[in-house]
Amino acid sequence: MRHNILPTTRQWKISMDLLSLIASGKIILLDGATGTELDKHGLMSRGENNLTAPEIVMSIHRDYLQAGSLAVTANTLTMNRIYVETHGVDVDVRAVNRAGVELARQAAGQDRFVLGNLCSTGQLLEPYGTYTETQFYDTFAEQAGYIAEGGANGFLIETMFDVREAICALRACKDNSQLPVMVSMAFSTMANGGRTPMGDSAEDCAKKLADSGADVVGANCGSITPSQTAELAAIMKAAVSVPILAQPNAGTPTLVEGKTVFDATPETFAEGIAKCIQAGATIVGGCCGTTPEHIRAVAEMLGAE
Repeated sequence: MRHNILPTTRQWKISMDLLSLIASGKIILLDGATGTELDKHGLMSRGENNLTAPEIVMSIHRDYLQAGSLAVTANTLTMNRIYVETHGVDVDVRAVNRAGVELARQAAGQDRFVLGNLCSTGQLLEPYGTYTETQFYDTFAEQAGYIAEGGANGFLIETMFDVREAICALRACKDNSQLPVMVSMAFSTMANGGRTPMGDSAEDCAKKLADSGADVVGANCGSITPSQTAELAAIMKAAVSVPILAQPNAGTPTLVEGKTVFDATPETFAEGIAKCIQAGATIVGGCCGTTPEHIRAVAEMLGAE
């Protein structure tokens, strides 16, 4: 069965903006992991590479675009001020976010989309931690502003463990731009309807995020397989009317000779993404361990009869 996709990326871009495309129900293929691709080059510093190794960051984006990604995710994941300052990352927050978006845009051109990437501060909200929702909101608002300045088409807030923090990031993006916002939670178990490390259920996350204005809700990363991500997609699809995103890891990680290896081949991963689509996801891609080869396998699956 052929999935409901448009024939060329140029027609996608010319015919509609990202929000309209999301609302159309057509399958949108995102990219895969950036961090594990940087690891292959011996670059463990993540966002800082936008400033210190821009040519490698851009080459990763290009590899995913060549594999079939309609949108690439800027290398800005943890580059919010709270994370940068509490983890001793020696970067200018504005410069690293602007550079991340601009590199993705250079790779994508004007025919494909760029998503500004936001993630957790790495800290906990009261009463479990010392930070307030206002502090989280302010740090995400600052990052969102820099990402929008850089020319992103939308925001991807992902790998969130606490739905309260996810809502802070969502509101910060919505309040400071007109761009669409996708929000994805990470789940540590499938028990009790799927739970994040903070105990939020998949159904509650979907409802709270949709009620707070998310244009897309979904699941990524976590300690679950692609097939289990499909189960979460089905739960979320039943709970809300907004589109569903699924970006699983490349299977289950194992340590081999001191290195983390993910066990899903590109073909197995594509089969898992097919299950996610059958469960109701319309925005799909990969998280940890996924490579351009995994995304190519999904693109081939989407184009197959």
